[in-house]
Amino acid sequence: MIFQNPEYLKELAEQAELIEKLLDIGAALSSTQNLSTLLNLILAKSREITCSDAGSVYLVDSTDNTPKLLFKVAQNVSLPNLSFREFAIPLTDRSLAGYVALTGESLNIPDAYQLPPDKPYRLDSSFDRDISYLTRSVLVLPMQNRQGETMGVLQLINRKVRSDVTLVPENTLEMTQPYGEWEEQILRSLASQAAISIERNALQDSIESLFEGFVKASVQVIEQRDPCTFGHSERVAQLTVRLAEEINTTTNGSLAEITFSDRQIQEIRYAALLHDFGKIGVPEAILTKSKKLYPHQLEVIRQRFALARRTLEWECTQAKYELLLKNSNQKSTKTENLPPDQIEQLDANLSQAIQQLNDCWNILLEANEPQATEKKPVDKLSKLTQIVYRDIDGETKPLITPKEMNLLLVKQGNLTPEERLVIESHVTHTYKFLEKIPWTKDLKDVPTIAYGHHEKLDGTGYPLNLKQAEISMQAQMMAIADIYDALTAGDKPYQHGLPTITALKILRKEAAQNKVNPEILELFEQRQVYQVIGHSLDVVMKLA
Repeated sequence: MIFQNPEYLKELAEQAELIEKLLDIGAALSSTQNLSTLLNLILAKSREITCSDAGSVYLVDSTDNTPKLLFKVAQNVSLPNLSFREFAIPLTDRSLAGYVALTGESLNIPDAYQLPPDKPYRLDSSFDRDISYLTRSVLVLPMQNRQGETMGVLQLINRKVRSDVTLVPENTLEMTQPYGEWEEQILRSLASQAAISIERNALQDSIESLFEGFVKASVQVIEQRDPCTFGHSERVAQLTVRLAEEINTTTNGSLAEITFSDRQIQEIRYAALLHDFGKIGVPEAILTKSKKLYPHQLEVIRQRFALARRTLEWECTQAKYELLLKNSNQKSTKTENLPPDQIEQLDANLSQAIQQLNDCWNILLEANEPQATEKKPVDKLSKLTQIVYRDIDGETKPLITPKEMNLLLVKQGNLTPEERLVIESHVTHTYKFLEKIPWTKDLKDVPTIAYGHHEKLDGTGYPLNLKQAEISMQAQMMAIADIYDALTAGDKPYQHGLPTITALKILRKEAAQNKVNPEILELFEQRQVYQVIGHSLDVVMKLA
């Protein structure tokens, strides 16, 4: 019977094996994300099905006004050590691949050195000559998407009679055969599937490129609002990503149990780049505030001091005039008739009052600096509340208003408690913005990672007062990176960047107080993660 025929059974087995291979190829093409890996897979599987010795893949590049073919992948079983480099060729019908790309037709050539004379394409025999190879049978197919657009070209060379044969020029004619109609049909189907995979890959790349551009534009918006923090987001991202990479290589301690995939590292990078985006919701005056008083407030006070001085000078002149009228006789109004001791007293009083104003101004300028409490002239500052001046309307007013005095009496830094709360609200603004983005499954934690970068392990951070078990490892890493860069960056007008050794001492103190993760900090120091950014110029091997 026919079902017992060995040849028939062998053919059935081969067909079943082919179907299984095609299913495996389809699954592999669907799951492969990297373009280079995808193209190599397409070529390898095509060669395997057709028993081809060599082949190549070209992609159509239409990014400029001169369309071209990119020679992306090449494989040769008989010459496994053949070096390959990507290059471009003009997209014309003079080459086999160019003709197929332009026309959408397949070329099934039994002998590449015996081409039809009425066709425009020719074989570039210099390749064979350069590598001591002989091209005979060739199958060239377009890789077209569902719209019929040619994405690339698949070229197979030298269909062998047996897969285990190594071809040399001397045995090529004997050990190769033409591609049959069956191989062409199978490969056409595979080429179409490959084109869809390439298109999907290109679409994925364009989406990621688009989002990358969006992230960079968002960072630029933040930095334009606050030029003092230029580069901060990028540096924090570099530090946090490097920490993740170092954790992946750790073999000791609890960090050895943690591993971050490539997509998780990308997730960390996005969260770090966008961790301060919420500052866009903070009033610019508070965001860029560098002293206790705002510039316009200091200018108003300066004008007030100038008015007070001018008033004192006017009052002194008025007093001299009244004294002149009182002591002059009808024939003389010369000032030498004024009592000298009274004139000297008026000048002395004016000089003393002006000196007092100057002293107060210097005290105010000193108090306006965002320095620690013990360095502020608190006692002298309190005297400013007692000084008054006469305004242009004749009313007596305080030289420093209670609101201005409250600003000057800030114990540390340059922000009032109310202003600090506004600044701290940037974390919540960041989270609310990021959670609006429809993140993919492998990037879904970007909002929560960014949300936790100001939390402390002991629960004293903000905005949620989370404790260690509630803070993601990624956020704990970013917290250290954020603090380090804030301490060492020299771009703030009110704070010079600290040396690396000093910044690390401060971070160690934070770790000792259970504010930041000591294991992550130890790795940060030991692996000198801080070297990844530019302003760590004072790297030391041993820290005091």
